[in-house]
Amino acid sequence: MSRPLKQLLGLLLLLTGSTAFAQEPYSQRLANTAIHIWPDSFSMRPGTPARWSYDQGVILKGVEHIWEATGDPKWFNYIQTSMDHYVNDQGEIKDYHPDTYNIDHVNNGKLLLTLYRVTGKDKYRKAVDRLRQQLITHPRTKEGGFWHKKIYDWQMWLDGLYMGQPFYAEYAQVFGEDTIFNDVTRQFVLMEKNARDAKTGLLYHGYDESRTQKWADKTTGRSPHVWARALGWYGMAMVDVLDYFPANHPGRDSIIAILNRFAAAVTKVQDAKTGLWYDIVDMPKEKRNYFEASASSMLVYTLAKGVRKGYLPASYQAKAQLGFKGLVNKFIQKDSAGLTNLSGTVSVSGLGGKPYRDGSFDYYMSEKVIVNDPKGMGAFILAATEIEMIPKLSTGKGKTVLLDNYFNNEWRKDASGRTWGWHYTWDDRSNGGYNFLGQLFEQYGASTATLKTAPTAANLKNAAVYIIVDPDTEKETAKPNYVQPADVEAIATWVKNGGVLVLLGNDAGNAEFKQFNTLAKKFGIIFNEDNKLMVQNNQYDQGKVIIPKGNPVFRTAANVYLKEISTLQLSAPATPLLKAGNDVAMATARYGKGVVFALGDPWIYNEYVDGRKLPLQYENFKAASDWVRWLLQQTKKK
Repeated sequence: MSRPLKQLLGLLLLLTGSTAFAQEPYSQRLANTAIHIWPDSFSMRPGTPARWSYDQGVILKGVEHIWEATGDPKWFNYIQTSMDHYVNDQGEIKDYHPDTYNIDHVNNGKLLLTLYRVTGKDKYRKAVDRLRQQLITHPRTKEGGFWHKKIYDWQMWLDGLYMGQPFYAEYAQVFGEDTIFNDVTRQFVLMEKNARDAKTGLLYHGYDESRTQKWADKTTGRSPHVWARALGWYGMAMVDVLDYFPANHPGRDSIIAILNRFAAAVTKVQDAKTGLWYDIVDMPKEKRNYFEASASSMLVYTLAKGVRKGYLPASYQAKAQLGFKGLVNKFIQKDSAGLTNLSGTVSVSGLGGKPYRDGSFDYYMSEKVIVNDPKGMGAFILAATEIEMIPKLSTGKGKTVLLDNYFNNEWRKDASGRTWGWHYTWDDRSNGGYNFLGQLFEQYGASTATLKTAPTAANLKNAAVYIIVDPDTEKETAKPNYVQPADVEAIATWVKNGGVLVLLGNDAGNAEFKQFNTLAKKFGIIFNEDNKLMVQNNQYDQGKVIIPKGNPVFRTAANVYLKEISTLQLSAPATPLLKAGNDVAMATARYGKGVVFALGDPWIYNEYVDGRKLPLQYENFKAASDWVRWLLQQTKKK
């Protein structure tokens, strides 16, 4: 057996914990434990009222990643049930007190943004706006950094960057408040400037701008020690906030630079044998010090995601894998009821307050270490979801999937009056969006991009896959961009040189056919202006299409759901891939060094992949995963 194959087998064994690969991965095992402990709300102690707590948000973000990786609605439903315990129809949040100016209370807003973007329900938008309002008036340091809490005046803690900034940045992206990105960048720059030790590159837990706290160094304002979980919060905040930054915003490069300095520093204090991090990382030789689960999970997540997204060099992936192996070996336990548990998380650590926490080593060692702390569980689930992607990442590594937003360019207004681009876009998480599809491409290691202008040789140069979907008519867009002869020539040349082209049409009356077919004909394909697989209401069986065994694209899916498609007429070099009865539903064509895939429907938009609507007997998510893998396998690195 070759070394790469041995390494892959070893990783699969680690992820499953068994030679039985059908066993649930660790992310789902621990998430199921969380659902068992907190089935519908969040109370740390049985019998006490549920609280609006950031801990729950950490778990739910991990659960969200599992949903994106599986398409199983169980995980989305848990997020919605959990948040609906707190948010009423007016968008009021139970147990949320904005006048305390506690930045921790903003963290759960990430899930409210998810729920709003997916469901469109206005109560979630109203709740999100309440949290946004807190940040407008939240007290700041003289330099402009958010205080950690009103009661912790003039202080910034590393923890607060995770609690506030990913929500803040996503809000900016969703609601078009572009100036927010400048403010988000400022928070990370100020934190590094004021908390970083120049010698080690590590950041202290917090700093006090006023220099009045007993724990604060009178010269620097820094707390006495480097607490591992604080580092973890800061690292996760950076890799998460970058998901929402515009590609050309200068703050993106600033945060990536901070992340690289951060990664270099934290891996120097990673234990070489176990891959774990001590609770107080700058005092590893102290006898009472210990390896800590939540911090180690957060840093594994930071490194693994940083590599996957291209922010960090690939060499850090091995560091992340070593850390995850250490987590499983030391902290994962299975109880007599069959539940998977996580030990080794310190319940809390802070600075100041009542009783006063002086930031000393003795203080940190005095806090309890418990089993199934939600912060640790959530961080472990996040780390596991990243590590579980690694075996697939090589398929799309270095490849860009380009989605057309020129021939299809639709706009709408939401409940807040904002006009936004929607319908088959990467960012659109509503039913008609392609966010789930974009997540699938990323899970296979590819990056996604959008082309808002006409396809030219220069615009297509770096794309491995180019997707054109549902070209507009005047019904969708006042002045649609129709396919022109120059577009056909540029695209055909690109395919001939090795590009993979995806043509997704629609049924008659819902897409432009004449000009689109001038492109499709180049590859022996004509989209017929018809309507097949018409489905009445929710009679899903009317759209069921069986996939014969041995299909070269759909290796694991046995059936799919297709609704209201235009059929295909083929000539050489096109060949049928999948039929619905006697009609050709999908086709492929080899053209020069490249490949073309065609289907008369947008098909894999969120509504029919994310599991919330379509019965699970229809394997659209599995088929989408097969399809994404096949497309990427046809490509060359660009």
